[in-house]
Amino acid sequence: MTTQFKTLDDADVTGKRVLLRVDLNVPMQDGKVTDTTRIERVLPTIREIAEKGGRVILLAHFGRPKGKPVKEMSLEPIAPVLSEMLGQPVGFSDDCIGPVAAGIVAALKDGNVVLLENTRFHAGEEANDEDFVTRLASLGDLYVNDAFSAAHRAHASTEGLARHLPSYAGRTMQAELEALEKGLGDPQRPVVAIVGGAKVSSKIDLLQNLVTKVDALVIGGGMANTFLAAQGIDVGKSLCEHDLADTARKIAAAAKDAGCEIVLPVDAVVARDFKAGAPSETVPVDKVPQDAMILDAGPETVAAVNAWLDKAKTLVWNGPLGAFEIKPFDAATMAAAAHAAELTKAGKLVSVAGGGDTVAALNQAGAASDFTYVSTAGGAFLEWMEGKALPGVEVLKA
Repeated sequence: MTTQFKTLDDADVTGKRVLLRVDLNVPMQDGKVTDTTRIERVLPTIREIAEKGGRVILLAHFGRPKGKPVKEMSLEPIAPVLSEMLGQPVGFSDDCIGPVAAGIVAALKDGNVVLLENTRFHAGEEANDEDFVTRLASLGDLYVNDAFSAAHRAHASTEGLARHLPSYAGRTMQAELEALEKGLGDPQRPVVAIVGGAKVSSKIDLLQNLVTKVDALVIGGGMANTFLAAQGIDVGKSLCEHDLADTARKIAAAAKDAGCEIVLPVDAVVARDFKAGAPSETVPVDKVPQDAMILDAGPETVAAVNAWLDKAKTLVWNGPLGAFEIKPFDAATMAAAAHAAELTKAGKLVSVAGGGDTVAALNQAGAASDFTYVSTAGGAFLEWMEGKALPGVEVLKA
């Protein structure tokens, strides 16, 4: 897969205007950036193009302004943060097309960096409108996409531009695609997938795709309750989608046909109240009290998950094993994450994880830095795990 598209190794950027699509959709509060992870991810690509004498023109979206300028969704406050982290001035244009943008781009010298205003301030961005794409393309000589997290959208700045200009994957996009290839494209077996989270309904496509690709599928979180209930187990007052029992049984049958083992909790941590420090107890899953809810997997379940990790060569992880935001219901997720991190560090496991909750849980466990790759892409990561083609990636293929 990684040979199918061009990277910065194939691009001659010196003296060229490089339209670089990045993800700057960062958390903000009172006009200040509160988490710079996504900015950190794109710095290597910006630096490399600038150091090679390219003129860097950054394209990004922020929030959902629905095709009109919205002051609160301006990228302007991000320019100084970017400048500080990059260690060089970053200019700003208050429009991404038109005479202002054209004038600013024309004044750039080799190695300069400018950030253009939110592409979604124009309806043509999300519509992938040909006229808008042409106007954007007129500002550049080359196009580099470094925003895997927006690659599941066929927008002007993620898909349209690649049809107008010579196109390349940036370093973050390249790293992401290489990691994903190791995770599910051409993985070393056995492959274990851990899928958690609240609802089966949001991950049906994901589960159906994974059972045909992995050797073991660990199901955790509220989703596991739906699978347990589908087997006739009483889960008390636990979060459970009883109307999806048939779907759960079909997924289990498909797994059996494909030779994939489904790993469900055998014991659970239950409580009467969902709040920090609520009195809790560990019980076998078929002994959940009627007035209690399952909030985490128990130690025997963790031991079973870790035993699979010991056998595995590859792990793909999306979603926590319990209600990890509240102690003590983070124990199973923390223990499995620590074990996966240890195996990865020892060179025994390739571990790829992604999705908002997953990233938060791995950070909480102090395990993220030891994983092979942690994707911050959310929706795009999920669609890739579901086996769907991503427009922003497809269009980069040679």
